[in-house]
Amino acid sequence: MSQDLVSVIMPTYNSGRHLKDSIDSILNQTYRNIELLITDDHSDDDNTLQILHSYVQQDQRVNVLFLDSNHGPGYARNKSIERAKGRYIAFCDSDDRWMADKLEQQIAFMQKEQLALSYSSFVTCDDNNCERGVVIAPRELTFGQLKRDNKIGCLTAVYDVEVLGKKYYMPAIRKRQDWGLFLSIIRDCKRAAGIQTPLAYYRMRKGSVSHNKLGLIKYNILIYQKVLGFSKWKSVAYFYLLFMPTHSLKVMRSKIDSFRYLQKKHK
Repeated sequence: MSQDLVSVIMPTYNSGRHLKDSIDSILNQTYRNIELLITDDHSDDDNTLQILHSYVQQDQRVNVLFLDSNHGPGYARNKSIERAKGRYIAFCDSDDRWMADKLEQQIAFMQKEQLALSYSSFVTCDDNNCERGVVIAPRELTFGQLKRDNKIGCLTAVYDVEVLGKKYYMPAIRKRQDWGLFLSIIRDCKRAAGIQTPLAYYRMRKGSVSHNKLGLIKYNILIYQKVLGFSKWKSVAYFYLLFMPTHSLKVMRSKIDSFRYLQKKHK
């Protein structure tokens, strides 16, 4: 397998507690040809800043941009995408981790299946790295399916710039930007496919943006308006009639998959 450059996109903001583990999980990949593009969203935590400066000095693959004010993770990710030089663009937040062979498996999968966009299953864990469950990725996704609910874990997504062009950025919305990005990509490439083996660890933190589901409602509706161009009323109808049932079914399946995963793990 040829090792084309992979640009890994990471936003940081006061991430000191888990940042080192996240960065190490990327730099220690079995797939070596990577650049890690970190954009710090104006952290005021000395630990975060010290860690970032130390990695810039330790590893030439690490490139950090420090913002003068806070804009949110979508803006920070876009600033990293702007600097990306790789054929492939991948994502990992500063409290998540990758398994050591994630990129090796995923790039090989994309080349074999001739995919422009791929993703994988992932394990969920808590602040203490205790595993809490698993989210099993669908084998394939179409634009129509992704409109109903975001089924791509951002920390697992990889897309091919050579095929798609470097024209995709996250929408200027404070939350749910990753779903907006993937909708834009899959609208053009028509399909995506996933690896059902978990290749990453997603950290579920109390009080986090993704943990507050009720607070995300208006942002889900905004995605329909801003990304897909729906009217306000069509967006609301899509959310309650299609998104909510699909999301509820996904949550139910995830609970069943997580129960089976943990039972098998503890045998």
